[in-house]
Amino acid sequence: MIKMAQYGTKHGHAAGKLRSMQTNAEVEVVGVFEPDESRREEMAQSGSYEGVYWFESEVEMLDDDEIVAVASEGANVESLDQTEAIIRAGKHVWYDKPAGENWGQWQEIIAQAQAQDLLIQMGYMFRYHDGYCKIAEWVHSGFLGDVFAVRAHMSTFVGKAQKETVSVHQGGIFFDLCGHQLDQIVHLLGRPERVTPFLRNDMREVEGFTDNGVGIFEFERAIAIVDIAALEPRPNARRFEVYGTKGSAIMEPMEPAEKIRLCLDEARDGYEAGVQFVDVAQQSRQDLYDLELEAFLPAIRGERAPDRSYEHELLVQETVLRGVGSL
Repeated sequence: MIKMAQYGTKHGHAAGKLRSMQTNAEVEVVGVFEPDESRREEMAQSGSYEGVYWFESEVEMLDDDEIVAVASEGANVESLDQTEAIIRAGKHVWYDKPAGENWGQWQEIIAQAQAQDLLIQMGYMFRYHDGYCKIAEWVHSGFLGDVFAVRAHMSTFVGKAQKETVSVHQGGIFFDLCGHQLDQIVHLLGRPERVTPFLRNDMREVEGFTDNGVGIFEFERAIAIVDIAALEPRPNARRFEVYGTKGSAIMEPMEPAEKIRLCLDEARDGYEAGVQFVDVAQQSRQDLYDLELEAFLPAIRGERAPDRSYEHELLVQETVLRGVGSL
């Protein structure tokens, strides 16, 4: 049994990550620490946090030597500092994205984790999405040939209050969500040589808030385009596309995914030439959180290597910050 805790409740994935820990037979949830007292009182009344123990202080949680790992679930403005505190306390971190805006601090946190042999696993749940996994396998095996283009569309719709919250970040909604797609793109193509962001406030409802963003990521032999807006009515038409010299793969919708449109130049590996539709496992968002945790636990026990390296986690965040013009 691995004892875990949760630091913060303000991230959009926080309640889902807590549920994953509570329902995993290998985890004992020791408690939750929320530094904002009013938020803590609010969450204590919600069903998602019913029955949890609330730590009185950060020290109470981080000084508990029996707690092996902590889910870092604070708001984006606070989670980087909270993650650093967790690492300094000698605990593994399941850290919800993105990794803040202070590039130097993130590099130092990764260095501290490496020095102590601690795992930091970012909460990019699409790593465990059957459709993305299929596409990654096709790319890495050369099944689609040389990839020359990737397109990712991950828009959403948020109200004014959430826009005001996210507006503190350069890049607004693009900063908030682009890491999910850049995590995949970096996994497929590596580090972009050049990044050009286009960050707009088209509806002008909240001053300084990027509500419509596009990033162009140029590689030696490929281009990736990521577009994210906060203006698209639900259900959002989220889409992921990969184009190679021997075939293409288009997943729409990507969440919840149903099928991938696969097009091949010739028959191979059991697939036909031309267009066919490949089934994707039906997975809820909660299913993906559960799979994240199922990968995290054996990695911190040393039973398997982490699914992503320290270098990958650094590269994704560097690319996020380049994508919003911060680097």
